[in-house]
Amino acid sequence: MFTRIDKNAVRKNRHWRQRKNIVGTPERLRLNVYRSTSHIYAQIINDEIGHTLCAASTLDAAIKAELVGKKKVEQSKIVGKLIGERALEQGIKQVVFDRGGYLYTGRVAALADGARAAGLDF
Repeated sequence: MFTRIDKNAVRKNRHWRQRKNIVGTPERLRLNVYRSTSHIYAQIINDEIGHTLCAASTLDAAIKAELVGKKKVEQSKIVGKLIGERALEQGIKQVVFDRGGYLYTGRVAALADGARAAGLDF
């Protein structure tokens, strides 16, 4: 009998392998990405104190009207711009990109491009 591969478990293993090397310090905070089937979330985290400094997602009221009728990749780019703007407001210019075990393509890459367009350096 064929057993189905749990893709989320594979992603979580990949994420933990990456997280051994990716650490957010006060100089370079960690930009974390979580992608669900219908939404995408991004947050900037200081790992030393374990605090989320700013966050953005497709559920944010600030961009909810702008996302209507757009595809998920386009929505991800808008979320990336929003997280970049919020980070710059707090004086955060450099981050380490934590793609959360997802492949760097599609929505994850679009979010990264949007954050770079807003002025974040990674």
